[in-house]
Amino acid sequence: MLLNLESVPPFYKNYVKQIEEGDMLQALRISGHRMQELVHAIPIGKSDFAYADGKWTVRELLCHMIDAERIFAYRALRFARKDKTPLAGWEENDYAPLANAGNRSLEKIASEMNHLRASTIDLFESFTPEMLTYKGIANKNEMSVAVLGFVIAGHETHHRKILIERYLADKK
Repeated sequence: MLLNLESVPPFYKNYVKQIEEGDMLQALRISGHRMQELVHAIPIGKSDFAYADGKWTVRELLCHMIDAERIFAYRALRFARKDKTPLAGWEENDYAPLANAGNRSLEKIASEMNHLRASTIDLFESFTPEMLTYKGIANKNEMSVAVLGFVIAGHETHHRKILIERYLADKK
């Protein structure tokens, strides 16, 4: 399913623009694979690194990505079932300190991310082409089930790039 960027709420366009694949399921597979490769390459010593004061640590960022994927997938499920209840937004900075990131190993976080992505792909594979067009309201934005699939892949791609550029780049 090709995505019309005009159907993407403004806040999410930056995420969706980062996806090169026209096929949402392929985008989910590829972004998940790339993220797994990166997480497994993160040195243990970088687990609690934050590139600036007030920024999340590597583990906190990874747990944020898990939380976000779960929330976006839940929204997609609700919309695919034609649930017309407007869904509230969520405050990522309130979630991050409660993710227990500091007590979770990179290995365990990577495993959870892998299982979650497999579950997300299973969910999106269960949707018919018609279901992918169903829309709902989340955080005062109307979006379709398909848009949410691209948002999941794009959000992960966005944060993978941040990990590479700001957390893992060697500072000379």
